[in-house]
Amino acid sequence: MEDGAERESTLATTPEPASTYTSMRESEHTTIDPAFGHDVSKDEPQQDVLFPNDGDMRGWMTVIGTWLVLFSSLGYVYSFGVYQDYYTRVFLKENSPSKIAWMGSLQLALPFAEGIIAGRLFDAGYIRSTMISGSVIFAFSLFMSSLVHEGQYYQAILSQGLGMGIGVGLLFTPSNAIVSLHFRKRRSLAYGIALSGSSLGAVAFPIILNHVIPRLGFASGVRVTGYVVLGCLAVGNMLIQVPAHHQALKSPPLNWKQFFRDPEYNFFLIGCLLALLGAYFPVIYLQLYSVQHNVDNTLAFYSLAILNGSGTIGRVVGNQMAEYLGIWNVQLACIFGTGGLIWAILGINNAASLVVVSVLYGMISGAWFSLTMAGLASLTKNPKEIGARVGVACAIASPGLLGSAPIQGALLTRNFYWLRPIAFSGTVTLLAGVMYCCMRVHISRRLGSQKV
Repeated sequence: MEDGAERESTLATTPEPASTYTSMRESEHTTIDPAFGHDVSKDEPQQDVLFPNDGDMRGWMTVIGTWLVLFSSLGYVYSFGVYQDYYTRVFLKENSPSKIAWMGSLQLALPFAEGIIAGRLFDAGYIRSTMISGSVIFAFSLFMSSLVHEGQYYQAILSQGLGMGIGVGLLFTPSNAIVSLHFRKRRSLAYGIALSGSSLGAVAFPIILNHVIPRLGFASGVRVTGYVVLGCLAVGNMLIQVPAHHQALKSPPLNWKQFFRDPEYNFFLIGCLLALLGAYFPVIYLQLYSVQHNVDNTLAFYSLAILNGSGTIGRVVGNQMAEYLGIWNVQLACIFGTGGLIWAILGINNAASLVVVSVLYGMISGAWFSLTMAGLASLTKNPKEIGARVGVACAIASPGLLGSAPIQGALLTRNFYWLRPIAFSGTVTLLAGVMYCCMRVHISRRLGSQKV
């Protein structure tokens, strides 16, 4: 209550920059900001208020803190392929791959579905409380999943699917959006570094899980990773800095309908929905595919680590390329490459082909995912709408992730007909690329530039 009173007092005494902003709109000089994709010469007073210390020490502390949070939350979620393999063959073998996959899809979808709530809390200034709540729920649910008994599906889906999914959902949108409050000129680079935490987490946790579960058992093995997650979340939350100017500026009343009058935003929503329906197939099923096709078991257990480790390179390099070539130009290449590499999984028949596909998919899909958030921010005309726009987009795209793994598992069946889910996933990902093409054409015409 005291925090709320202080915020209201600050809002009441802080002058709105509206008059200065209005007067600057009369300037004839125009400059396109790559971070927002619109004329910032008209927004200079507002930009000065929103980015008073663009990329200072507090900003880089936030990048490191975000890296730790994403390493231990989203990185862990991306390691579900280990659980999918272990549950299908050992721990929950009475259940179909599609039924087991609901746990993974919930973990992946809830961060997006909760985005509209987390995004609004973010814009309202409740950043730290939202992230602490998400951290507690995620860590608690992870430790509870270590208590699941073999064969008890409902225990696993409640703790690992629902509980961990809700926790990471409260962390995902604030972790992505808070970086944008500290950076304008080097936003893509900052995003790339911060989001690489999820890739490295998805390298570390599959290796840890594949080693500790056979040696210590399921319960003790999961608890080992739980302590790592708990430590990273605690340090990450302490490092993340909430800019004072974000709390001082009053969030404008949002007209949600206005979002959907933006054709570029609509093309993005459709493309993102389709991409999330298919692009994550290797994250869930690649280890199981490798084991089923008698690829060296040791290498198969490392397939997710290889894939996600390559994603770290893709996230950083992709964002650097976007600085020179344009976010959406790089995005187009990445989404079409991701779709093609899902089809390439059918060609995996030995260790060499597994490594090649894993590395290429990891790099290209990692760049695509990292640039998705930076690209979405670039579609936002008003920086104070970033949280809401990100949240709405994530919520609308979430059914793609929720249905992806179960649909793929249903197509796979207990007889493991791999062509069906691979064809489905690869095709819808390529269709997402078509939507991104339409959006890119519209943006290029609006800006009068091919570098978009």
